[in-house]
Amino acid sequence: HFTEQLLGLVIIQMRTNYVLIDYENVQPSSLAGLDAEHFRVLVFVGASQSKLTFEIVAAVQKLGVRAEYVKIAGNGSNALDFHIAFHIGQLAAQDPTACFHIVSGDSGFDPLIKHLKERKVFASRSKDVSEIPILKPANTKTKPARIDLVLANLQQRGDSKPKTMKTLRNMIESLFMKQL
Repeated sequence: HFTEQLLGLVIIQMRTNYVLIDYENVQPSSLAGLDAEHFRVLVFVGASQSKLTFEIVAAVQKLGVRAEYVKIAGNGSNALDFHIAFHIGQLAAQDPTACFHIVSGDSGFDPLIKHLKERKVFASRSKDVSEIPILKPANTKTKPARIDLVLANLQQRGDSKPKTMKTLRNMIESLFMKQL
């Protein structure tokens, strides 16, 4: 599973990555790692939610046109979840190569994710922004863990390993989203 994630990282980074945050369910403390050109962030806010944290508002504002709030209309069981599902369908139709990352503790999204994957739409659910698969290498803090990630990536490449120091450096920067 881990090596599949590493293999897909380079491909995923080139695609548009939509991060859909279920703010009713999860109030992330940070949007660290999402300030890159290939990310689009949608923060879904419940109809009766009237407060957002300053940290989230400031982080969304910093992303500019690459982020937006979606205030849902009406209340009801799973109303916000249906809005997220609708937006994923709409965005997948517009951008079939996009990747979708739902940030929610609600396991009710898992059947939707399975359905999307069966239709060759990349989707995942994470309980926090820091757990999004594409961000995990960037969030690795210890030197031995970073070395292990680089070695695993190189092993997966087989004969297509970097031939020069510059190419190796670029591969490592890409793997860690230039956050080393």
